[in-house]
Amino acid sequence: MRIVIWGAGAIGGVMGAYLIKARHDILFIDIVEEHVKAINQSGLRIKGPVDEFMVSAEALLPDQLTGQYEAILLCTKSQHTRAATEALAPFLADDGFVMSVQNGLNELIIERLVGRERTLGAFVNFSADYHGPGEILFGGRGAVVIGELDGEITPRLTRMQSVFRDFDENTLVTENIWGYLWGKEAYGAMLFLSALTQQSIAEALSDSRYRHLYIRAAQEILQLADRLGIEAYGFNGFDPAVFLAEDRDGINQSLDTLVAFNKLSAKTHSGIWRDLAVRKRKTEVIMYDPLLAEADAVGLDLALTRRWIAMIRDIEDGLREQSLANLDELKAEFP
Repeated sequence: MRIVIWGAGAIGGVMGAYLIKARHDILFIDIVEEHVKAINQSGLRIKGPVDEFMVSAEALLPDQLTGQYEAILLCTKSQHTRAATEALAPFLADDGFVMSVQNGLNELIIERLVGRERTLGAFVNFSADYHGPGEILFGGRGAVVIGELDGEITPRLTRMQSVFRDFDENTLVTENIWGYLWGKEAYGAMLFLSALTQQSIAEALSDSRYRHLYIRAAQEILQLADRLGIEAYGFNGFDPAVFLAEDRDGINQSLDTLVAFNKLSAKTHSGIWRDLAVRKRKTEVIMYDPLLAEADAVGLDLALTRRWIAMIRDIEDGLREQSLANLDELKAEFP
């Protein structure tokens, strides 16, 4: 089976390199011409504390692709999901599937475009960053879980588990992939909050001055999931149950575990922070827009969520700096 990885950045690049190393037939598709050229000419380099290696690889721009493929792993940023899915759809075999290996609830977009029966879900929490053409930082390992959208354990799912285990031997299959994806949305809200500042993830989550803001940011997303009848699952120290239960000791223990987990990673800041501070580009904040619509539909007020989203967009537009002053502003509004 030739596997197409659509998006050879942080997630797709790291996973694809490991799969090539394990002798899988991988074809990268990416929209960054310099990255594609570097991969084809010199290979793809993985660097960092987890591993250091180079693989020879084949990469194409989207308009260079031909043929039909059984498995396409979509590894783009959330904001590019619709355009990427529309671009890849003609190359997806009738009995093939697209697997979203992204942040956000992008499976909802993908299934509308290619059909639920041709959509698989994945949750990943490893640390990686695109550092330049042909070069990806692999900062630290994290949970990897895959699942069918309807919860069924199918032959193609177990087959993909075998493939994924050549990247991470602890890859799990689940009957509730939505639970993991919503858990990541809640954790992601805390990461977006940290990106309003210059603090590292570990510094942000351990800062007692603002810890209540991080707690509320996660709780608002988890309360929405609960209202929608979705049980959010935890990972790598994040425990949604204690946040929902307002268990202060449990919440602090969960956050302390997340601090310890993030201190182990060479990727000190989130990809969100890097988009704002280094790459000066739009973030994946768009992935929270559907959640705001869901909240409106069920009459739930995500007041803090709306404020930090607005602040992130202000930074994207050059109207606000990344600074602790942003959290001071939120603290005054949400004491």
